[in-house]
Amino acid sequence: MLKWALIALVISLIAGALGFTGISEVAGRVAKVLFAVFLIIAIVVVLIAFAIGDAVF
Repeated sequence: MLKWALIALVISLIAGALGFTGISEVAGRVAKVLFAVFLIIAIVVVLIAFAIGDAVF
């Protein structure tokens, strides 16, 4: 999921540099949403690992 967020971020940056502001804005939003979902899932996994007592990493 983080990979897709980074890809959307790169698309947003390239589109913004080329003047396609609409595409850049949408890709930026997608990148933010995907990163937020990734972050929430990562935090939940770490909290569950601490609750169980086993190290995940």
